[in-house]
Amino acid sequence: MRTDLCGRSILLTGAGSGIGRSLAVRLADKGATLALVGRNEGKLVDLAMAIRAEGGSAHAFVFDLARPSGHEKLVNDVVNHLGEIDILVNNAGISGFCEFSRQGREEIGHLVETNIAGPIYLTHAILPHFIRRNSGHIVNVGSTFGSVGFGCFSVYSATKFALRGFSEALRRELDHTAIRVTYVAPRATRTSLNSDAVMQLNERTGAAMDEADEVAKLIAKAMEERVGDFYIGMPERILVGINGLFPRVIDAVLRKNNRIARDLAGIPAKAWKSGNVRYYADFQKKAK
Repeated sequence: MRTDLCGRSILLTGAGSGIGRSLAVRLADKGATLALVGRNEGKLVDLAMAIRAEGGSAHAFVFDLARPSGHEKLVNDVVNHLGEIDILVNNAGISGFCEFSRQGREEIGHLVETNIAGPIYLTHAILPHFIRRNSGHIVNVGSTFGSVGFGCFSVYSATKFALRGFSEALRRELDHTAIRVTYVAPRATRTSLNSDAVMQLNERTGAAMDEADEVAKLIAKAMEERVGDFYIGMPERILVGINGLFPRVIDAVLRKNNRIARDLAGIPAKAWKSGNVRYYADFQKKAK
């Protein structure tokens, strides 16, 4: 069943930049009223003002999803401001490109808290409002890495696998209601979320990268069509299917890419910032 987004009240997380910002503009153009949620107040306010300048409706709510509490208050604040929430879009997320053995506990915890704990807490806070009305739509933005694990993205992949599993289970749990759950899985997207090392990895492995505006367009389409799982990009959809049936085949396919990932993940951030990546890599080869 297709849903008209015009007039819908939408809580969108991670709205300050990247896919979230592009999606906010697109949803506003379709006539939705937006609660823009993120950590950077300046970016949120600027976006809300830009949307209102074009005749749209948007309001900024500063909140860090990684916090252990406060999600219920955020939902209540949005409901009090907008009157109701029709759609929740769990878009906020962070990436982590690093060999797992070298990844710090603090970074691991932040990935888990932001990418999976936060969306679960926020969904838990908003669900009573949806159940009371027997209406609502939960949209979780994951990743291709939520179906295909990739080396040096172990924790990131784990959080996206978890988000996909949460979406699938919750969809089945709510099957007897009019509440819908959608899981959208973009492939590599050209945003500030990607470090220099990740951009270099995508270039060396030939990974296709989508623009944030194009991804936002497809997420909006999935929201309108209220689909279950929506995977963006080919051949990624095929890769996901094969990995589900024959994971050992994908092990072999990704072996070369994993070697490239390990090489790039071992280069410290300061080398990228100083522009001395090539010299650092040459030094490492000689050291071996």
